[in-house]
Amino acid sequence: MNLFKAGSPHELYQRKLVSAGLDKTAIGGEWINLASGILQKPLTINIPYKETGYFSAENANAAAYRFNAIKGEKIQVSIMKKPAEAAVIYTDIWLEPTGGTIKLLASADTLGNNIALDIEETGNYIIRLQPELLRSAEYTLEITSGPSLGFPTKTGRNNIQSFWGDGRDDNHRKHEGVDIFGKFRSPVVATNDGTVTRVNENNLGGKVVWFRPKGKDYTLYYAHLDEQAAKSGQEVLAGDTIGFMGNTGNAKTTLPHLHFGIYTFSGAVDPLPFINPVIKQATKITAPVSNLNKTFRTTSKVTLRAASDNKSTGIAQIAPGTVVKINSATASWYKVELPNGEKGFLQTTMITQASKALRKLGITTSNTSVYDKPDSLAAVKSKLSAGDKVDLLGNFGNYSLISTNSSTSGWIKNLR
Repeated sequence: MNLFKAGSPHELYQRKLVSAGLDKTAIGGEWINLASGILQKPLTINIPYKETGYFSAENANAAAYRFNAIKGEKIQVSIMKKPAEAAVIYTDIWLEPTGGTIKLLASADTLGNNIALDIEETGNYIIRLQPELLRSAEYTLEITSGPSLGFPTKTGRNNIQSFWGDGRDDNHRKHEGVDIFGKFRSPVVATNDGTVTRVNENNLGGKVVWFRPKGKDYTLYYAHLDEQAAKSGQEVLAGDTIGFMGNTGNAKTTLPHLHFGIYTFSGAVDPLPFINPVIKQATKITAPVSNLNKTFRTTSKVTLRAASDNKSTGIAQIAPGTVVKINSATASWYKVELPNGEKGFLQTTMITQASKALRKLGITTSNTSVYDKPDSLAAVKSKLSAGDKVDLLGNFGNYSLISTNSSTSGWIKNLR
């Protein structure tokens, strides 16, 4: 196997595992299966998003989230580890087309740069985090969205006073752009490096400039200029003046403004996501991160949710006393994992630490097996005798999580 073949950091690491024969081990095989399996059941997040989580060296780990993004936005992904020398965390982003196969768009690891991704297609995207094997890491993931282009004038976002889709000519046509108002003859500028493709006049736009940003498959349209300051074919840099604001064309009765549009091969698109300078910050994390990787139980019957939102899809109804493990914290929610591996979100008020016993149980059957998982096929940690007393910490399905006086904890079949 050629380990130097091009690939994402995650793919290169997986090839190393296979080359070393670790894919034949239990934990190595679990890591590889989890890498693909987690993509089939991502949880849902809204951008901006921030979470602090923990990956334990004891297990193979991964997390995956689905989010929506709009054409023209730039998605920024950053991951901070603690400690800095903790496990490398591999990050990948895919486009999830309707009815098609996901397409890998961007990759990184925590040894390199963060991810900055220009969104070329409105739709759903999936982000996966997966740490290397046998090393632990606490991490903070933050995802924000902002504009992929610079702003086309020296004025700000508050000067946009007419938006995409507004009615024109008694609603006989829709506004295919945004209007940015400013002082007469104030400069309008190139949003990015690129090429001026056309300079002309027309009845609607008056004096106009067409501009193609470098590396993009769409054209920017600057209209109602008082004067054009660029020539067709001219190469310009971001911030270069290409014209001066006015009210030519059908804007003669309005205050000076720039009509700014974006045209693709399939027609006009809303330009606001491309230039909107407002970058929202994620909600502050208020769920205590000191509880990461700890075992909790539900305090009542609750709904495990696909997103950190009480209106989101319910994954499962969970009985009181159900055992969960805390994977990560976001806002006032925890992402939790059930003993069967199913994951979802619960509010912090719905759970309590499982270290305090619900009650005492008396063992009635000799040679009662204590399993390391709530499964009769799991490894047996110890045996209990009839008459032994144990603490009941929580439940899952037909099993109870218990601890003994010797501090041994594990799962037993529910006592009848």
